[in-house]
Amino acid sequence: MSLSLRDQLLKAGLVNQKQVKQVNKDQKKQQRLEHKGQAEKDDTQQRIAREAAAEKAQRDLELNRQVQEKAEAKARAAQVKQLIEATRLPKLTTDDYYNFVDDKKVKRLSVNSLMRSKLSNGHLAIVHHGGGYEVVPREAALKIQERDPKRIVSLNDQVEEIDADDPYAAYKIPDDLMW
Repeated sequence: MSLSLRDQLLKAGLVNQKQVKQVNKDQKKQQRLEHKGQAEKDDTQQRIAREAAAEKAQRDLELNRQVQEKAEAKARAAQVKQLIEATRLPKLTTDDYYNFVDDKKVKRLSVNSLMRSKLSNGHLAIVHHGGGYEVVPREAALKIQERDPKRIVSLNDQVEEIDADDPYAAYKIPDDLMW
């Protein structure tokens, strides 16, 4: 059986019986005064423990918030991917190209004349997807832009239809000149 610290100190000769009795008497007196409410309890350990628990709770809240933000970002990325894959137009292999700027570089995409006019008028948009580019309708591009604006490469403002009364209707200015 192990001895208490008090017994070990007595056995080692570091304290004598008189000192042990005095400490016991002081402890009992302190307990009596605390019980009567005349002395304050020494609650530093409890206070430190409460502060540590509060700090741990704060750290846990921060970690939970970070995990939740990552999960939301992952969900938005999945939604964007699903939108693009569901609404993208098929890729064409023509000699007619639509030129656009991406990250200060001129890129080109194979299109037909109908796609070119819709891209210029803002009815279609170009988005990043899987290391390449996809053409999607304007409505899908607006939904993608809400979730991840960095994915949109080219989304022109919609051009109003030409008035029949416009005297200059016959003189069209091309948006993308072909040489």
